[in-house]
Amino acid sequence: MATRRAFLASFLAATAAPGLSWAAAGNPAYLAAAREADGGFALFGIGRDGQDCFRVPLPARGHAGAGHPSQPIAVAFARRPGEFALVINCATGRVTHQITPPEGSHFNGHGVFDTEGDLLFTCEQRAADSEGFIGIWNARDGYERIGEMRSQGIGPHDLRLLSDGETLVVANGGIATDPETRDKLNLDDMHPNLTYLFSGSGAVVEQVTLKPELAQNSIRHLALTPDDTVAFAMQWEGDAGMAPPLLGLHRRGDAPVLAEAPLGDEFAMDGYAGSVSFSGDGSSVAITSPKGGRVHRFATTGEFLGAVSRSDVCGLARHRSGFIASDGLGGLIHIEGSQTRPLARQKRAWDNHIVELDQGHRPT
Repeated sequence: MATRRAFLASFLAATAAPGLSWAAAGNPAYLAAAREADGGFALFGIGRDGQDCFRVPLPARGHAGAGHPSQPIAVAFARRPGEFALVINCATGRVTHQITPPEGSHFNGHGVFDTEGDLLFTCEQRAADSEGFIGIWNARDGYERIGEMRSQGIGPHDLRLLSDGETLVVANGGIATDPETRDKLNLDDMHPNLTYLFSGSGAVVEQVTLKPELAQNSIRHLALTPDDTVAFAMQWEGDAGMAPPLLGLHRRGDAPVLAEAPLGDEFAMDGYAGSVSFSGDGSSVAITSPKGGRVHRFATTGEFLGAVSRSDVCGLARHRSGFIASDGLGGLIHIEGSQTRPLARQKRAWDNHIVELDQGHRPT
């Protein structure tokens, strides 16, 4: 039987040719991983119409991806605790590099390129104590690991690069886990935080924590506006009889704003926000709950705007003036206000996230 190592090694090939743009890969607007009908896994490039632009097989379940800002290159991350991330030439469908975390650590499913695509930053967790790190990889020259910085928390899951090109914002989930069983080890002593780091040195620029009564609200996923307003989606690990807010909004220097839905709507989310995104026109922000089968929309000031029901919905990204959402039944829908319309349905189960490719470096 072929080993995972042999399987991955068979993918390795030449890197993308210099000068190629995302148009060479069909000009996708999004990246998303999925489980296919035959049980295999793949990474897809998706157009704004919801149709496939490319498909690249993966050796195991994917989680999220990172798109290069100008070249048709994507990094597909394994589901946490991840042992691999694959650098993919999306124009040819070939994997050019496999990167692996340091011994005793694992990837947590998310990463981001710097503004020019020269560096890749990855969320990592040390297995022994769940201490968080941000790995730094030389994307210009062979994806060699060239450094790391502490994430300043436990279990970092997502990160984004602010508009200054120098500041990273990291979602430290606060949960210590067993890498073999995924069991949660410290639910009574969680300390999630939102941390801003200077990417050049790892110095803390700012750190945000929640009130003690919300310490079991794990900060998991992030979205950004062009002016660096951060939206963070949370997952409640406390008493099942509670219905805490699952969306926070933050601007550096200010206190976080927690966006609350009416109690019945909050209970319907089942304590779980899977993805978060601002709308395409920037006027609203939304979170999804595959457990609750709902999308909750809010004003960017935190007021609840309404809910959309959708079975097993999780992936979410900007789409024109509204949102695109994916579900575990193979559906892609467009959400505009309280209205939805189908974009596509395929025989696959979309995984947790839709990653929008950088609009500033490719034609629309």
